[in-house]
Amino acid sequence: MGELQLRDVRKNYGRMEVIKGVDLDVDHGEFIVFVGPSGCGKSTLLRMIAGLEEITGGDVSIDRKIVNTLPPVKRGIAMVFQSYALYPHMSVYENIAFPLRVERLPNAQVEEKVQAAAAILQLGGRLQHKPGELSGGQRQRVAIGRAIVRQPSVFLFDEPLSNLDAALRAEMRIELAKLHNSLDATMIYVTHDQVEAMTMADRIVVLDQGVISQVGTPLELYHKPQNLFVAGFIGNPKMNFIKVTGKSASEDGIVVTLPNGADVKVGATPDTNVSGRTLTLGLRPEHIHLTEAEAAVKVVPTVVERLGIHTVTHSSLDGSDSVFCGLLPGDAPARVGEELTMGLNGAECHLFDENGHAFERKISTSEIDPTQMHI
Repeated sequence: MGELQLRDVRKNYGRMEVIKGVDLDVDHGEFIVFVGPSGCGKSTLLRMIAGLEEITGGDVSIDRKIVNTLPPVKRGIAMVFQSYALYPHMSVYENIAFPLRVERLPNAQVEEKVQAAAAILQLGGRLQHKPGELSGGQRQRVAIGRAIVRQPSVFLFDEPLSNLDAALRAEMRIELAKLHNSLDATMIYVTHDQVEAMTMADRIVVLDQGVISQVGTPLELYHKPQNLFVAGFIGNPKMNFIKVTGKSASEDGIVVTLPNGADVKVGATPDTNVSGRTLTLGLRPEHIHLTEAEAAVKVVPTVVERLGIHTVTHSSLDGSDSVFCGLLPGDAPARVGEELTMGLNGAECHLFDENGHAFERKISTSEIDPTQMHI
């Protein structure tokens, strides 16, 4: 079993409240990722689950047992930190075996568990090496192996890939996904990197200033963000936001007027009182078109990034200080300082009210195709 429940969990440091009443249910075998900007409370929440931070209020339950007062070793969890925290004088074998030695398990049982973990992590040929002889990715696998041998109900990962270079991070993301599938284990993973979140998670928990902003699958968050914060955080490059004026509403959607006077019909649940209201139109960079579209805006790129398969443009829009980003085909005719017309279709746009809440969006089933998502 590996069920986890959080009920109105809170954390105060003196008068400062950093976790402000979190409720969450995690089923056995789920890969859950906590994501959000620095200071949002994701690592604090993970440490409260682990028992490394005292809970100010609420309950944490693991396998339907409240563990608020239990020490970490009694909670049925294993944690992997950003730092490998390996013993440099010990071999890989003894580093993995360390928690079993603490439990005073028989040598035969220790051998069996260490060899099983080493086989899963492809460390069989490295067991007699010292940590200093390993690469960064191998050291992280040793740290994970030390967690595996404990056979916990829940694995907790606190930004375990942050110390690795880009290529190793990509490799380790794949390794962790394979590990999750092979162990059928519950995993809670903290990261500030939304690419890690989108590629590994069954569900993502987006945290903002100590509260949950939205919980959902990667594609749910991508296609139906509930507010401006989630819309701007999920997706790379991030979503563009344009201030627009509400014009009319019908069963087909909401018509808004762009700053240049062009009208766009957004496929969203109509609000009968949109006329004259200042709303925010959201448009992902990958949904910008250089061919004919429902409406268009003119921009002057200040930076053009040629990435081969894609060209990314960064521009100012109508004198605004905000950056308007386009993810275009690799051979797009974009040049710094030369005006470019970018088209948009209302069916691909998102719409938010004055308080940053999203209007319910109508999407087609084709939009749920993961191959259409750029991260």
